[in-house]
Amino acid sequence: MLSLHILRTQEQGSYMQSFSVGASRVTTLLSALYEIRSTIDASLLFDSSCRSGVCGSCAVVVNGKEQLSCSYMVADGDRVEPLKYHKVRRDLKVTKTTADSSMNSILNKISLPESDMLKDGVDSTVQSDCILCHSCYSSCPVLAVNPNFIGPFALTRAYRYTQVLQSDEKIVEHIQSDGIWDCTLCGECTVACPQGIDPKGDILMLRSLSAKKGYSDPNFGNMDFGGGDFGFNSFEF
Repeated sequence: MLSLHILRTQEQGSYMQSFSVGASRVTTLLSALYEIRSTIDASLLFDSSCRSGVCGSCAVVVNGKEQLSCSYMVADGDRVEPLKYHKVRRDLKVTKTTADSSMNSILNKISLPESDMLKDGVDSTVQSDCILCHSCYSSCPVLAVNPNFIGPFALTRAYRYTQVLQSDEKIVEHIQSDGIWDCTLCGECTVACPQGIDPKGDILMLRSLSAKKGYSDPNFGNMDFGGGDFGFNSFEF
């Protein structure tokens, strides 16, 4: 038997509930969730669609790390929770509208490109592989302190457009506030992505592009590196 601990959220509040399922009857976490719903508790709610790691709808947090439940091989004692920084509708099912609106806020400010506005010979295949599972968004620690942060997958999409569009001025302009400079570059988003996309690397590239266009980290002037002002303020010119 396998024991699974699932964080459930219902009208009366949130609580951890343990379930035991036959090890021979399940392989992936998703199969275990279906087994629980079919044989133990029909009220367990979770998302799934393609069951093959393509749609991204079944993403959850397992033992503190984001996983696609249709791909994750279940293990005894696993702790399963809904994605972080998302409104929980019930149990493991979340509403993704807040995170999606961050990406749309960028895309809505960019005119859809005509063919003659595209750069030639640019490969943005990796960024295009995003399945919108929201794993990178859930893994990002910045959102714990700044809920207005644009988020990793929106910035990866922004980087993709800077690579394919002839003009990237509007894109760069709209990723400065609550965007690239708020990222801590911890790399959790890159680790969480099931598609091998590197949001951290894309954000670094966006910082470099922004610097070339005259932008800089607005927080840099307030940073204290342990030496105060290094005595510069005592000089008279």
